[in-house]
Amino acid sequence: MGFLSKLFDSNARTLKKLEEYVKRINALEPEISKLSDEDLKRKTPEFKQRLERGESLDDLLVEAFAVVREVAKRTIGMRHFDVQLMGGIVLHQGKIAEMQTGEGKTLVATLPAYLNALEGKGVHIVTVNDYLAKRDRYWMGPIYEFLGLEVGLLQNDTPTLERRKAYMADITYGTNNEFGFDYLRDNIALSPDQLVQRELNYAIVDEVDSILIDEARTPLIISGPAKGESHIYKLAIRAARYLKKDIDYTTDEKTRTVSLTEEGLRKAEKFLGVKDLYDFKNMDLAHALLQCLKALNFYHRDRDYIVKDGEVIIVDEFTGRLMFGRRYSDGLHQAIEAKEGVRIREENVTLATISIQNYFRMYKKLAGMTGTAATEEEEFVKIYGLEVVVIPPNKPLRRINYPDVIFRTEEEKFEAVVKEIEEMYKIGRPVLVGTTSIEKSERLSKMLKKKGIPHNVLNAKYHEKEAEIIAKAGQKYAVTIATNMAGRGTDIVLGEGVAELGGLHVIGTERHESRRIDNQLRGRAGRQGDPGSSRFYLSLEDDLLRLFGGDQIKALMERLGMERGQPIESPLLTRIIENSQAKVERMNFEIRKQLLEYDDVLNTQRDIVYKERRKILLMENLEDIVQRIMNRVLDRFFNVMFNQEDKSSWKNMFLETFGFLPFDWEDIINEDDPEKIREKLENKIRERYERKKEEFGEEMWKEIQRIVLLYVIDKLWIEHLNDMDALRDGIGLRAIAHHDPLVEYKKEAYQMFQDMVESFEWESIRYLFNIHISTQESKTTAKGRRT
Repeated sequence: MGFLSKLFDSNARTLKKLEEYVKRINALEPEISKLSDEDLKRKTPEFKQRLERGESLDDLLVEAFAVVREVAKRTIGMRHFDVQLMGGIVLHQGKIAEMQTGEGKTLVATLPAYLNALEGKGVHIVTVNDYLAKRDRYWMGPIYEFLGLEVGLLQNDTPTLERRKAYMADITYGTNNEFGFDYLRDNIALSPDQLVQRELNYAIVDEVDSILIDEARTPLIISGPAKGESHIYKLAIRAARYLKKDIDYTTDEKTRTVSLTEEGLRKAEKFLGVKDLYDFKNMDLAHALLQCLKALNFYHRDRDYIVKDGEVIIVDEFTGRLMFGRRYSDGLHQAIEAKEGVRIREENVTLATISIQNYFRMYKKLAGMTGTAATEEEEFVKIYGLEVVVIPPNKPLRRINYPDVIFRTEEEKFEAVVKEIEEMYKIGRPVLVGTTSIEKSERLSKMLKKKGIPHNVLNAKYHEKEAEIIAKAGQKYAVTIATNMAGRGTDIVLGEGVAELGGLHVIGTERHESRRIDNQLRGRAGRQGDPGSSRFYLSLEDDLLRLFGGDQIKALMERLGMERGQPIESPLLTRIIENSQAKVERMNFEIRKQLLEYDDVLNTQRDIVYKERRKILLMENLEDIVQRIMNRVLDRFFNVMFNQEDKSSWKNMFLETFGFLPFDWEDIINEDDPEKIREKLENKIRERYERKKEEFGEEMWKEIQRIVLLYVIDKLWIEHLNDMDALRDGIGLRAIAHHDPLVEYKKEAYQMFQDMVESFEWESIRYLFNIHISTQESKTTAKGRRT
């Protein structure tokens, strides 16, 4: 504790307070353990009654935690350690608990989940993938169910009715994508029975750094097909392959951008048969060409995506899992489809979108847990208002982290990795090898096959076998090659006699951009005081060192005069690697911060639109809303009309907006007093509205109003989202004129939103006044007239 006090005074003070809680919970254990099963089950209604009588969740915490601990012993045979109780208190307080890998975070979550579920407002436990959501729901479920609570589970293929039921449960397990996309789907629903979520009350985010930081660079987007011509991508990919890198175009791997040279532009225009590629009429073709060049240079099969059953499926760079149903935006997915020669699907238009940050900031209370959070505390505090509390381990860490070994080439590195695996295999010690892509995991697999070493491969291609492979990974002679899939949330249990051999040995074959991902891989070994070890093998050809190590590494290579197969061990190189990772982490933080700054502008608008939309969807009678809209439209209409000196233009304006013309139009507009003209026309408009209501009948008119308002708000919001995308793409150019792009974006976004609101009111009234009952007879007559 003295060490912690010196380094983390604040954390040490927090831990002391937590220890006081733990003493009180432990003091109750003898008494609680004497209760019968029925007595324990009666605790839930008792706690709920105490809440109704005015007690708070904090008042119940000590006894509720003691009850959950006892029930866990009886149902799943696990007892919460003191440090797990501390983690549970931190989560209840709406903070992040940093607990080392293997400390049983899944069990920790049951404590605050049960306590907060007593309010009946719902608790969401958020995991990084479907596999962990399902595992944790059925593993921990018996605790909650024993205590009379309902547990829900969301999976990628859960149907709507089951989803609603899952959300109505006291505790719901699911991934961040399922929760986020359900929020978006609810806000494009066309009837109340399509809604699934209730109010966002309390979320416990497992692997919180992965979800709230790593995945925060990519917003959640629901899209629909747009008008697009897929054939231009077939032409563009041929042109892209014809052009020569570094002669016809230049690339920047760090930012994944491509630029045509003068020579390249001339060759592209000749190949494509156009005079000016950047002419407005050729914009789609120019865009497709640049996206195809990106697809060829930056996006690689079996690393960024796989091709399965004629479809391009994205691989999540942080978890190594397949992202079914997700597509790259802005034509990039079509470019990759053209590159791979599979069917090119239509481009998409954004229907609804939200950033991960803004979704999770909507919860009344948010908490998280991970083995790696303290280094990102600044971001957690600034963006989410989440403090990080570092919880000490239950048992001292016995894992040995060996220094990195660095080779000149990737080939030499993999040869050394195979040699170390072979040495471990000979003594029967299990090995977990982490790779950064499917391609590299399969390359290593081929090398091991040549050596006759049996092994399992765990990557996105074989994700169905995940549980089976992980279950065997800690047994004697087990060799497991894995992408980042095995980096988080996977418990590798040591087989009999493995501890005596030194435990699980983890080999990393490349440093990730983020130190946290590396630490997650290391953390598969040495869990709960088990022995274990880890070592990273690197090469100067690795992306991280190549892109961010730069001239320092080249200079070091020349100084050392390296020979083939000779590893480098240099404190300077270790510092360069750490600096490279820190550089990338800073760059990614800036990307996330900028995404949030821009999304915050849209978030305010989204909040207004979604609240108004929900009101339209759920209100029994929309008459008041329609009347208010009509009053504002009439005010604007008459202002515009009376500003037109030429009275002949009034007729078309009126007819276009309200769909009819009063029989005494000429008499009305020839009045001298504008107020009288307005009064008479307004009366005619309101009479017409009442006749529309009579024509359709009151009940049908209610539904027509709802359908029209939803249709118009959705249509305009989709257009607005795409206009905002276009604004965002071009706003950076304002910096050339010494204007702050963000300030300019806010100004223009505000005006665009005001225009959208005005258009919503105009179009809603126009649709309502121009709607008619269409019968088969009238269709036939109309058809006859057209003929």
